[in-house]
Amino acid sequence: MNAAGSIYRPSLLLLADLYELTMACGYWKLGRETDQAVFHLFFRSNAFNGGYTVAAGLGYAVDYLSNLRVEDADAAYLRSLRGADGEPLFDPAFVEYLSRLEFSLDVDAVPEGTVVFPFQPLVRVVGPILQCQIVESALLNMINFQTLVATKAARICHAAGRGRDQVLEFGLRRAQSVDGAIAASRAAYVGGCSATSNVLAGRLFDIPVRGTHAHSWVMSFDTEREAFEAYARAMPNNCVFLVDTYDSVEGVRHACEAGRQLRAMGKEMIGIRLDSGDLAYLSIEARRILDEEGFPNAVIVASNELDEHIITSLKDQGAMIAVWGVGTKLATAFDQPALGGVYKLSAIRPTGGDWRYKVKISEQTSKISTPGILQTRRFGENGRFEGDMTYELGIGVPDDPVIVDPIDHTHRKRIRSGMAWEDLLVPITRSGRRVYECPPLAESRQRTTDQLAHLHPTIRRFVNPHPYPAGLELGLHELRTRLILEARRGVG
Repeated sequence: MNAAGSIYRPSLLLLADLYELTMACGYWKLGRETDQAVFHLFFRSNAFNGGYTVAAGLGYAVDYLSNLRVEDADAAYLRSLRGADGEPLFDPAFVEYLSRLEFSLDVDAVPEGTVVFPFQPLVRVVGPILQCQIVESALLNMINFQTLVATKAARICHAAGRGRDQVLEFGLRRAQSVDGAIAASRAAYVGGCSATSNVLAGRLFDIPVRGTHAHSWVMSFDTEREAFEAYARAMPNNCVFLVDTYDSVEGVRHACEAGRQLRAMGKEMIGIRLDSGDLAYLSIEARRILDEEGFPNAVIVASNELDEHIITSLKDQGAMIAVWGVGTKLATAFDQPALGGVYKLSAIRPTGGDWRYKVKISEQTSKISTPGILQTRRFGENGRFEGDMTYELGIGVPDDPVIVDPIDHTHRKRIRSGMAWEDLLVPITRSGRRVYECPPLAESRQRTTDQLAHLHPTIRRFVNPHPYPAGLELGLHELRTRLILEARRGVG
């Protein structure tokens, strides 16, 4: 395991929906398994009705791609599957082909911690169509969930006041099973949280861990004062006292008594935690008592079903909280259970032929895909991102480019010449070999901070955020429009 997020050592090739393997078998039977294809992973609307989304999960995806293979047990399972007629679902020769297959995909992706927007590719997969198809659901699983949680974390940290207050991820006990808890802790750290309560996630990904005691510690003693003093003796370098087991205000006073005991030992009380009640009122009272009792540096930690909206409200009420423990609503992405990312074919090249661009049309404009081999270029100046343009590599970007909104084509933005730019997709694998080293997770977390600082504040607000200019390069828009019209006329 490494700090960047390496977690998959055995192959997860069967982490796939069955239709991906049945289509792979179909391509193989038709002799099309080596036809080249291009797929893009993207989403159609920002998470939580916000103005941006934070990409995450690439560390998992890189490790998954680096270990793709059919193991003996996988092959045995595939041979055991039966079709509706009771006969083997897969031709034994196809299973044998998979067992010998060496993946040769070219994968590009946006680094974790990058702010991203609807309809631009987070991942581009190029290679034999059979191989591209097999990795679809696994990539969506890894990118969708962690991107969702990282975005939620970024919003919560923004509400708390990044750089001043700290946000701790406390979601282990409420997360969706073991894998969900570990992935959520990782993504929350990418999104800006300072630490996690999840010790396994801390070990796997080098995330700082935080935690002291629960109500059960206090209840196991005859009195709260005795409980605090006993904890001070047992863990003198880790004392944040949970004060709301019986009476929160009295609990703060008992914490101060234990704090004086700590001082006599040459240690210092870190702070107190409130986990119920009127957090605004109680934190103000707690701050007054702590200051009066000679503990001005003791911090007040709050928990209890927090999210960005509750934190914003508490801060508006003058709450004296410096550390926010956020669990359920962060680790489960409580108010939006799925990002809705998709994986669409955009070009195909039969063996010995030329690239043929593909577009999926729909009665819903938002579900019409974008053809070509795509890259996204981000423009900016004076420390501010000014717009993102998704372009087709074969068409390129003209000197005087225009961004076209993919939904409302009348919304266009011309990019002034001379702006600085960056292409967002970077090489991950070439011919199946890994060429990208995931940075330490702390660097991805810092990237989130830096990226958000380059967005105009109106884009970061929670209610009716100002839309960021992100769309298609004019030439790509025209190609897409032509292919849509041809498809609707039954041409192509």
